[in-house]
Amino acid sequence: MSRSLKTILILGVNHAEQRNVLTEMAIRKRWINLLHRVATGTKKTRKLLTPIGVMIFGGFTALFVFAAILVDRLLNLPHLLPEGARLPLSIPMIAVGLAVTSWSVFHFLKMKGTPVPFNPPPKVVNTGPYRYARNPMLSGVFLFLFGIGFIVNSASLVFFFTPLYVLINMWELKMIEEPELIKRLGDEYIEYRRHTPMFIPGCRTRSK
Repeated sequence: MSRSLKTILILGVNHAEQRNVLTEMAIRKRWINLLHRVATGTKKTRKLLTPIGVMIFGGFTALFVFAAILVDRLLNLPHLLPEGARLPLSIPMIAVGLAVTSWSVFHFLKMKGTPVPFNPPPKVVNTGPYRYARNPMLSGVFLFLFGIGFIVNSASLVFFFTPLYVLINMWELKMIEEPELIKRLGDEYIEYRRHTPMFIPGCRTRSK
């Protein structure tokens, strides 16, 4: 293959990669703008979309549980724990997860908003569990899912589907929700993000 042909092929590949990146950025920007328009729109629209957001989130979460149970059966995966160990390990995880999630929701409602991105509070929530993490409600959901994984003895839920769920939520927060929060709340949220970890209290990550 001649050098000129190699150069043309490399340029073509680079152009395709750049086009894909630009397309991805454009799609992400549209989602951010859409979320921003709804979050700053009329109260009637926000209230109307709130239960839809709850159903989407609940359905998305349940999908991972059902998928894990199906995979366990199809692959005939072994149980994680002996029968007598399931409840002592899983019940505390589920209870703490639900408690943290409920505590987080309470503080959103107290600030006249909801955890649904379509209907958020008008300013940064930094009380209760939000003093220690930016997304404590999701931290509670993650812990709840791990607990469910142990109580149903699902190896794929504990070791694959719940970690995948965590990664997807991290990506969505970083790519969509947090840019919208910065756009809507400005320096107040930037400062809050700088000093508050995403999920785990005391676990600092570097935010751009």
